[in-house]
Amino acid sequence: MKVVVAHNRYREAQPSGENTMVDLEIAQLTAAGVEVVPFLRSSDEIPAMSKGAKALLPISPIYAPQAQRDLSRLIETHRPDVLHLHNPYPLLSPWVVRTAHQHGVPVVQTVHNYRQVCSSGLYFRDKGICHDCRGRALGVPAIVHRCYRGSRVQSALMATTLAVHRPTWRSVDRFIALTSAVADHLREYGISDDRIVIKPNAIPDPGEPAPLGEGFLFYGRLSPEKGLGLLLDAWRQHPEGTLGPLRIAGDGELRPLAEAAARERFDVEYLGPLDRPGVWVAVRSTAVVVAVPTWHDVLPTVVIEALAAGRPVLGTALGGVPYLIGMDHPAGAAGWVVPPDPAALAAALPTARAGAAALAPLARARYEHTFRPEVVTTQLLATYTSMINL
Repeated sequence: MKVVVAHNRYREAQPSGENTMVDLEIAQLTAAGVEVVPFLRSSDEIPAMSKGAKALLPISPIYAPQAQRDLSRLIETHRPDVLHLHNPYPLLSPWVVRTAHQHGVPVVQTVHNYRQVCSSGLYFRDKGICHDCRGRALGVPAIVHRCYRGSRVQSALMATTLAVHRPTWRSVDRFIALTSAVADHLREYGISDDRIVIKPNAIPDPGEPAPLGEGFLFYGRLSPEKGLGLLLDAWRQHPEGTLGPLRIAGDGELRPLAEAAARERFDVEYLGPLDRPGVWVAVRSTAVVVAVPTWHDVLPTVVIEALAAGRPVLGTALGGVPYLIGMDHPAGAAGWVVPPDPAALAAALPTARAGAAALAPLARARYEHTFRPEVVTTQLLATYTSMINL
């Protein structure tokens, strides 16, 4: 099997889970015997572009002529079975779907965000969930609120791109929804069930879980939508020391909030930014991982990492969190979800502390049955095969 993987990499200066997952998936496909033909561009290329190329950048999300020529040559040379698209913006453009179809190549797209509808891709603005552009032919609210890169001009270009490419997206042969919440988003967009496959990302197996540690761990990007403020508001509703330690790791604009909480209470510790080995040490040292986004987070990798380490998760009932924890799984959930409300989260903290040991085996089982690379790659290969046999 030969597969073109198409992806516009995000800038390396902005850590991207999507870049990481695309790299992992390429490695997993290669290990499974698939011949992967990368068709990659990077936003880091933009500063070195010629003046002429930069002049065309504003229209490249709608139509990127050089990318289409390059893709046509690549398809003619390699004759792939499938094109697997991830992020097309800004240097590939959704037009790669049309180019692939012109050559008779079916297209699969992994949906990493909500950018079929939302110019920012997040369904989130001004510190709250926003669906103002749903059902509109043109996302005027995105333009008014400067939702794309804080610019009214760029927001207008992105809203126009989404309007122009509505037929393009609806021509994709299979959509890979990372969670059931993304599948719901696609259905609302008008995609039929027979063209949606729910397949999450996978992470490498870290090995057999260590014995449970103590307390709670919150880690990742320290930004408002990740819910650090929500968690600290809930934590303060309990007397110091009654829940064990709360450890916070990561960096971002809310770092001062984490540092202030650690100074304020002896049961809060700020670990600072951690490298990957440091993250795994922190995960093994805890009993419960907290993932409480206040937006529809598509697939917070911290949840999968917690499950792989045999740690149950306390999360908010938003985005992909309920699916990842397995709230509807017949074997039982590997954690707890609550509304994004400080009182509800505060009430759940003692429950999670008391129930961590009972749910730890379910957490590891959830990982093994759903998120191991072998399991996920088998699903992906089956999706490709169904495309080839159309």
